[in-house]
Amino acid sequence: MSAQRETPNEERGTEEKEMPGLGKSGKIISINVSKKKGQFKTPVKEAELIVGKGISGDAHLGFGHRQVSLLMLESIAQQKVALGLMPDLNRRQECLRPHGVDSCPELKGKTIALAPGVFAENFTTQGIDLSGLNIGDELIVNKKIRLRVSQIGKECHTRCAIYRLVGDCIMPAMGIFCEVLESGMVKPGDKIERS
Repeated sequence: MSAQRETPNEERGTEEKEMPGLGKSGKIISINVSKKKGQFKTPVKEAELIVGKGISGDAHLGFGHRQVSLLMLESIAQQKVALGLMPDLNRRQECLRPHGVDSCPELKGKTIALAPGVFAENFTTQGIDLSGLNIGDELIVNKKIRLRVSQIGKECHTRCAIYRLVGDCIMPAMGIFCEVLESGMVKPGDKIERS
């Protein structure tokens, strides 16, 4: 395993740890895939996780130790607050409403919804605190699929399409990357918990 920590926990911020309602388990609210790297991912109804490879049909399939990426819905909500799109993090219903942002001339009048998949994460989770995970920690999906944390955060060498369209990307600071240890099918609503 070539595990990496590109963003230490102390640099990832403390706001997530202070959000109410986060614990050791939660659910996957969206499963997202894309055909190309560095692009938005599109929600799908279900996906197959393949041991040592990642998500079938995703551009990152077989991408070394970064086989599956995870981001908390609460982190997306936090980004909405930072961009002035959502005033109150304590209103849980707000987390699920799509908001858009005009962030650069490339949008040409279009609005990008800050919703699951827009930061190119494979799993958008809710309720589980991913911010306290360490390299080597394991996550269990539906008591059978096993994931091992292989990287926390990532370095953004170039400003990808996500950064250019949204104006910022939170995956370098808040993203979690895992290796698949046990295969299986996953769908939105599935339970995810720390091992």
